[in-house]
Amino acid sequence: MNTYIYLRNSLIILLFILASNKGFSQDKPNIIVILTDDQGWADVGFNGSTDIPTPNLDALAAEGVIFSNGYVSHPYCSPSRAGLLTGRYQARFGHDCNMPYDGENDATIGTPLKEKMIPEALKEQGYRTSAIGKWHLGDHPDLYPPAQGFDHWFGFPGGGMNYWGESKNEIQTVYRDRKVVPEDELTYLTDDFTNEAIDFITKKDDKPFFIYLAYNAPHAPDQATKAYLDKTKHIEYAGRSVYAAMVNAVDTNVGKIDSTLVANGMKENTILVFLSDNGGRVEHADNRPFRGHKGMLFEGGIKVPFFITWPKKIKAKQTYSEIISSLDLFPTFLNAAHGKASKEVQLDGVDLLPYINDVKTKKPHDALFWRSSGNFEYAVRKGKYKLYKSAYKNKTLLFDLENDNLERYDISETHPQIIANLEEAYRQWDSKNIAPGWFDPHAENVKKEEQRWEATRNKSLKHK
Repeated sequence: MNTYIYLRNSLIILLFILASNKGFSQDKPNIIVILTDDQGWADVGFNGSTDIPTPNLDALAAEGVIFSNGYVSHPYCSPSRAGLLTGRYQARFGHDCNMPYDGENDATIGTPLKEKMIPEALKEQGYRTSAIGKWHLGDHPDLYPPAQGFDHWFGFPGGGMNYWGESKNEIQTVYRDRKVVPEDELTYLTDDFTNEAIDFITKKDDKPFFIYLAYNAPHAPDQATKAYLDKTKHIEYAGRSVYAAMVNAVDTNVGKIDSTLVANGMKENTILVFLSDNGGRVEHADNRPFRGHKGMLFEGGIKVPFFITWPKKIKAKQTYSEIISSLDLFPTFLNAAHGKASKEVQLDGVDLLPYINDVKTKKPHDALFWRSSGNFEYAVRKGKYKLYKSAYKNKTLLFDLENDNLERYDISETHPQIIANLEEAYRQWDSKNIAPGWFDPHAENVKKEEQRWEATRNKSLKHK
């Protein structure tokens, strides 16, 4: 009888351990990052858009925390993505620029394999991982998502592509893992990327998942289906109307993903983050009320639409006003998954959860830094002050963002000591960086843009 009781109790304990282990795995949240491309600050309803319908994004934003001072680590595509996925300032590993435009296709150009990305860290915590959409972190096959910690990949390697999936070259071709996807299987990329994400979400698997869903919308070329164009036909300016349709396509598809999570009982324990890779592009996007656009280190180039939801752990209807960065996503996800960064990985971000859940009352960051094309341009935001060495204006500017968040009034001439302090902070930060590994035409384009600005302004002046 004692033997029977012993065996029964042992079996109960074993079943409890097995159940607990399974519960521990399931306790880890699913994680989805939804990244848009060149979307303006005011191109979503939750930031004040009145012309582009984004009901699904607005509803999701209301279910979590909107970051009113949410920044990315770079003012344009590839470097910003490198920072987000590594949790490190991309200048630490020389990724200051987009891929070269001259057709170079070298495995040394892009985010190096030695840099640990979010999916690699989460795989160690038992996650299955997927990259869907635009990559733009290395044009060479050795640097594609399967080599950077993603179990599954559906998307294109380059920095831009038409929305119909028509192949142009090796990096403007849609792949599933390492195989080319036949063009007749593609419809409209924003829809196709969503369908792939839904398939990955609903795949029968006990592991939690991490999805990096990087829509190429609303990046050029300006292309949309009639269904989305019909939703924005009230916008009389045709260019803005098409752009708005591309944004609405993202919104509609995010709604499908949200519905999938609800239908499969996953929403409560899924972290969903939405943000743009940088400020809105020059044409058709709306960065108001902020100054500047994609490529600039004015607020309009680096402050983006940004929110996070996690019904199980984050209260709804919050707006968080302290400065945060896309670099913070890596440690936030890792800690939510019960993991810790390995000692050799020096993350520059912080776990946001204690701050937005009022566990910590201090600010997540005392300062944030930006470097573009080496030291061609750079910026520091520390406290209420922002220093900007602007190549566009050929001057080092200083703004008091507490009293002038629109950056209208340069106060550099009257505050030389603040300039000196911020310059020194920048030098200390930059001492830990390395030189850019390659260059793109950004510097040339900045000079051309400023010349066009001057020419247009001068042309408008009345000469007697």
